[in-house]
Amino acid sequence: MSEPTNAPSKPNRPEWEARKTHPELAEQVEKTLRTVVDPELGMDIITLGLIRNLQISDESANLVMILTTPFCPYGPAILEAARRKVEETLQKPTTIELGTEIWERDMMEEGAAEMLGLW
Repeated sequence: MSEPTNAPSKPNRPEWEARKTHPELAEQVEKTLRTVVDPELGMDIITLGLIRNLQISDESANLVMILTTPFCPYGPAILEAARRKVEETLQKPTTIELGTEIWERDMMEEGAAEMLGLW
């Protein structure tokens, strides 16, 4: 059985709404969020696949994010750092939602798991 031609190459890395509505701004936000690093893993939140969605409107932005573990001691600081970076980049009030998905290794960018020694 063949896969649909429109299937994402990495199903656990959803496409952000903002990539369709505001592609240039989404690219800027992605670049900025690569500076937010999980201190325990030493990798940025984009590489880890923690950003699940970004919505941008004329008035505001909303970021949906997960953590690698619900008990992450740095979770609140990482969430706030991500929110601040988006707000600074877009110059818009930004809210952040903690998603309910459980983080899995296949959410990471290609090659990232090997860098962490997970394979």
